[in-house]
Amino acid sequence: MSIRIGILGYGNLGRGVECAVRQNDDMELKCVFTRRDPSAVSILTSDAAVYSSNDILDHKDEIDVLIICGGSATDLPEMTPKYAADFNVIDSFDTHAKIPEHFAKVDSAAKNGGHIAMISVGWDPGMFSLNRAYANAILPNGKDYTFWGKGVSQGHSDAIRRIDGVQDARQYTIPVEAAVEAVRSGKNPELTTREKHTRECFVVAKEGADKAKIEKEIVTMPNYFADYDTTVHFISQEELDRDHKGIPHGGMVIRSGVTGWNNETKHVIEYKLNLESNPEFTSSVLIAYARAAYRMNKEGMSGCKTVFDVAPAYLLNMSGEDMRAHLL
Repeated sequence: MSIRIGILGYGNLGRGVECAVRQNDDMELKCVFTRRDPSAVSILTSDAAVYSSNDILDHKDEIDVLIICGGSATDLPEMTPKYAADFNVIDSFDTHAKIPEHFAKVDSAAKNGGHIAMISVGWDPGMFSLNRAYANAILPNGKDYTFWGKGVSQGHSDAIRRIDGVQDARQYTIPVEAAVEAVRSGKNPELTTREKHTRECFVVAKEGADKAKIEKEIVTMPNYFADYDTTVHFISQEELDRDHKGIPHGGMVIRSGVTGWNNETKHVIEYKLNLESNPEFTSSVLIAYARAAYRMNKEGMSGCKTVFDVAPAYLLNMSGEDMRAHLL
């Protein structure tokens, strides 16, 4: 029997989930729920339906796992606890500081409904979180470093677009190579925010806009750019569409640690991602954990879970025998 998937939200992430379902033969997409007019939303899966998000509870018996493809700022804090009572759900909530608060709300709803809710699934939080955990377990005497990029930060790009006089923009987060090499060498450097990453902005200004004012607003923007060395390039819309249309990203988690009686032996663990499409990769992680959510709920589990709570065997569409024969 196929795992029946529902998608709530059909933006970049929702489209990525649809494609990921197609690559997993133990799953099928049953329906997509949207806040837009369903008749105006065209999906790729010919035998899946599109419904209004207002009608989602009418289809709860048709779905094994609901993948919530909303934003972390306002959508997921409301949607995930709301639907965890009626569905097995999964989200990609990525506001790290608010994960404990989000977990508590979702856990209560999921337990009340007898469902599994997976939160903060993606690559960071998600795959990077797992690798930080494994590395800390193996090298307890050490230090963690996380570098992001080179890649497009969708949140930072949106922040630039909200500045008066800006027509469009893309912002790239770029690791400082000297900092990365210092970490890889096992030096365990103390690095400030500015020393770890730079930010590069490509901005299309509206006709007649004050470019100097726009640049100043960008580089002094608190919480986004003020703590970084930031470069601003003004380009045409044609150049932006031609050269910056993708959503690449990636990064690395590094733990540098020591072993031996006198801590004389150095080790470096590194996990690296180079992604052509941030939302498509995130979608693939969501699908693997949707499989886990389905299996764990079938075994009688309920409540909120993170990647730390999921055994690897739940993620794969393989038997234990095949895993031992081919992956172990």
